[in-house]
Amino acid sequence: MTTEQVERVRRFNRTVAERIGVLHDRYLGGARPYGQARLLWQIGDEGPHDIRGVRARLGLDSGYVSRLLRALERDGLVAVEPHPRDRRVRTVRLTEAGRRERALLNDRSDALATALLAPLDARQRDRLTSAMAEVERLLTASVVSVDVLDPGHPDAAYCLRSYAAELQELFEGGFDPAHSLLPDPGELRAPRGLFLVARLHGEPVGCAGLKLPAGAPAEIKRLWVHPRARGLGLARRLLSELEERAARHGCDVVRLDTNQALEAATRLYRGSGYAEVPAFNDEPYAHHWFEKRLTPGTR
Repeated sequence: MTTEQVERVRRFNRTVAERIGVLHDRYLGGARPYGQARLLWQIGDEGPHDIRGVRARLGLDSGYVSRLLRALERDGLVAVEPHPRDRRVRTVRLTEAGRRERALLNDRSDALATALLAPLDARQRDRLTSAMAEVERLLTASVVSVDVLDPGHPDAAYCLRSYAAELQELFEGGFDPAHSLLPDPGELRAPRGLFLVARLHGEPVGCAGLKLPAGAPAEIKRLWVHPRARGLGLARRLLSELEERAARHGCDVVRLDTNQALEAATRLYRGSGYAEVPAFNDEPYAHHWFEKRLTPGTR
């Protein structure tokens, strides 16, 4: 990234902060600052919610969230209670007064959005809202984390179950993991391989595995992205991360196979420099086999 790009981001942040009113002690002319108002909105009308999940969604530390909740609870807007099945877990829900204040916040937020758009003509409004949608998508992509996990980790297991369930729906005749050449979990653990899991706001939204067999090309397995995280460039990011890690392990070739029903995946592989090659395994669910030669500095 360049110095100019960093400065553009900073200017954008300052402009947004000024225009949406987060600098004021009383957000949207209400009785509380932005942090309390945002938390009140995040809790929502439905509940109760696990406080840890709310905190992860907002990316806030536990001490700050506790202070915000105490202020809201003192004003009678939320109720903080132990989870009925696990008293170690705290939950939060809106009270009736909290729901009324949240409804008022929604009305005032609509009014603020209308005021931002009102001075613009129809073409400018379309440009602004389209740009906002793109910024939202890219900012969301920037908060996705990717970590190496054991394939037996609950988040990894969730991704693999979700992947298999989706293939069951997509493949003609369904998908039976018992008939697939699924890698043994040990093949996706160091030093024989690795398994990546992507998380958005603390929730698993994607995965990809890499086999690193001795004396053979690296092989990518089980690349999957949750439907709600598609459009963020995550599949390409996972693919690039595996390629980089394969190169770091001294591999100069990486392979993968895919099913004809996975058209988006096939387009991704072709667009990422993979060339179709003859079958290199007996995977019964594969119709296409791809290979890519890695170069120093592959990313």
